[in-house]
Amino acid sequence: MGQQKQKWVWPRVVLASHNTHKIAELRALFRHEYGIEVVGLDEVSDLPEIEEDGDTFEANAVKKARVAADMLKLPVVADDSGLVVDALDGAPGVYSARYAGAHGDDAANNDKLLRELAGVPVEKRSARFVSVLALVIPERPLIVVRGECPGRIAYAPRGTHGFGYDPLFELEGQSTTMAELTLEEKGKISHRARALAALVQRLREEYVF
Repeated sequence: MGQQKQKWVWPRVVLASHNTHKIAELRALFRHEYGIEVVGLDEVSDLPEIEEDGDTFEANAVKKARVAADMLKLPVVADDSGLVVDALDGAPGVYSARYAGAHGDDAANNDKLLRELAGVPVEKRSARFVSVLALVIPERPLIVVRGECPGRIAYAPRGTHGFGYDPLFELEGQSTTMAELTLEEKGKISHRARALAALVQRLREEYVF
């Protein structure tokens, strides 16, 4: 016999982030799947942004989820995500949000990426977005999942949606950048959507809703 599923009893999950873009994406997906509300740290605590000092996406996601869950005594999901560029030996990687120095300066990060790839031909501009989600639930085993979205780096930004490197990231087999997709379209194929799909599968295996 398989392991007996536990009843899910929490009406909401805290996202260990102050990033409004991440909160919006995860809120839409969680609400659609389970009717569970996702709230950001700002809505439940004055806990500051948790330092991302790990050398992998997994290490950072797990640290953020555990620190926030220990403080709040609630289910906490944490995302660590970024861009991995093959021609740059995996950079910017875990430093994606602060690639150019200041944290969250999308324009500067995109400018630096284009400079680093100057002269690199299209066939060598392969890249992928990576998202790792860690879910800490009180008195339950840690859940860690990973999602990836393959593509390549364009020569110039296009599109007005999304954030981060979205304007430079062309989807594999397409000429469309992530920033040219609507939030709904992005929610079906993004690295974060794929990580969440894996998380949903784990939740279905372990919980009754």
